[in-house]
Amino acid sequence: MATDVHRPVSPLVSDPSGKPSAPDAPRPAQAVRVEGLTRSFDGRAVIDDLRLDVRPGEFVALLGRSGCGKSTLLRILAGLDRDIEGTVLVPRRKAVAFQAPRLMPWKKVWRNVLLGLPGKPARAVADRALEEVGLSHRTDAWPKTLSGGEAQRASLARALVREPDLLLLDEPFGALDALTRIKAQRLVGELWQRRGCAVLLVTHDVEEAVLLADRVLVMDGGAIAHEQEIDLARPRDITDPRFAEIRGQLLQRLGVDTATEAA
Repeated sequence: MATDVHRPVSPLVSDPSGKPSAPDAPRPAQAVRVEGLTRSFDGRAVIDDLRLDVRPGEFVALLGRSGCGKSTLLRILAGLDRDIEGTVLVPRRKAVAFQAPRLMPWKKVWRNVLLGLPGKPARAVADRALEEVGLSHRTDAWPKTLSGGEAQRASLARALVREPDLLLLDEPFGALDALTRIKAQRLVGELWQRRGCAVLLVTHDVEEAVLLADRVLVMDGGAIAHEQEIDLARPRDITDPRFAEIRGQLLQRLGVDTATEAA
């Protein structure tokens, strides 16, 4: 097993108090570099000799059938699973948001946002992140009073206060209704463009992947089986014929009969 981390990849680093400091290393060519990654469970390789590169500031979406290893890969990149073989290089500053917001019900929203940060960050740190995700009016609320969309925005704020160079998103919109999902997708796109961090989004939604990503990867057999650059101008229009063409190509890669789907 070989795991390591890059030094910070962004041109300016902020500590939890919000005070900027200079970076301690040049910007690397890759925000993520994975080579020969293998992860097995009970002798079965869920991830098998996988290779992956993500450039600094790039938005990558990862598609694949259930059980293909998408979430396992994300957990490895997040440092939550280290029982691996191969090389994994990721930024020191990274954050993850899961499909379930995982808010602590006994802590108010602003305290949830600061949860896990080192030291004693000021409440203002949480307030700034909550304002960025449009939740400044709910800072003192209890998690049980939040809607699904609000809870997911609180989860995003908790990721953002870590000033990540790599943001990992594991089906973050999967439990939301259609309208809330569209708003959440738009918010993530805006946050990414504003922050400039690399993003890896795990999703089952092909349309979502084409809407948000610079590059879409299809995972199959424990490895990256297909790669698609998304060369559409932003903001993207799902009624654009080229959008529909790319979506159809990816669906075919996933084994979906697009002719049957259209019927």
